[in-house]
Amino acid sequence: MTPLNASQEALKICRLAPIVPVLVVEDAAHAAPLARALVAGGLPALEVTLRTPAALDVIREMAQVEGGVVGAGTLLTPADVQAAKDAGAVFGVSPGATDRLLDACEEADLPLLPGAATATEAMRLLERGYSMLKFFPAEASGGAAALKAIGAPIPQVSFCPTGGVSMKNARDYLSLPNVVCAGGSWVAPKSLLTNGDWAGIEALAREAAAL
Repeated sequence: MTPLNASQEALKICRLAPIVPVLVVEDAAHAAPLARALVAGGLPALEVTLRTPAALDVIREMAQVEGGVVGAGTLLTPADVQAAKDAGAVFGVSPGATDRLLDACEEADLPLLPGAATATEAMRLLERGYSMLKFFPAEASGGAAALKAIGAPIPQVSFCPTGGVSMKNARDYLSLPNVVCAGGSWVAPKSLLTNGDWAGIEALAREAAAL
């Protein structure tokens, strides 16, 4: 997959809903009901972070849920890319970008949302052919004001800000012309996950989908 095709595919996925849930799931038994709740609430693109031992099993389970578009987050190495692809992920997300990681995603035909936090990082990725990026860590890197400033000289790059994005500040990001969607973990809080409160998660998803 060429970087141009990868970016076009990532853009399509980012346009599915204003919020991409960033999911940290400890128990694979929660995967299917969680995915169904989020999809029912209007958030079909799901980023499962590879931060738990269960993550690959979670991706496998969620990949079976109708209407869900499941990706793997926290891709750091070529091995992560292959494992995510084998588990059924249809896109990847990384906190930053290295040439080895980009090469691995291109070879595996896995559309990637590579992370960038500075103008230089955005320019390097654009030079390689990536125009749909993740802005991370969003709040720690200056928030919506920083992203707006980066967008002025580099308008051809679009972003999905992630990291510190919440229901309170999501609109600040989504109102920017260079933001397609935002990534957030608040739609699937640990308390609701642990209690299996799928109706509560669906309600949070509906609220986020209406942003």
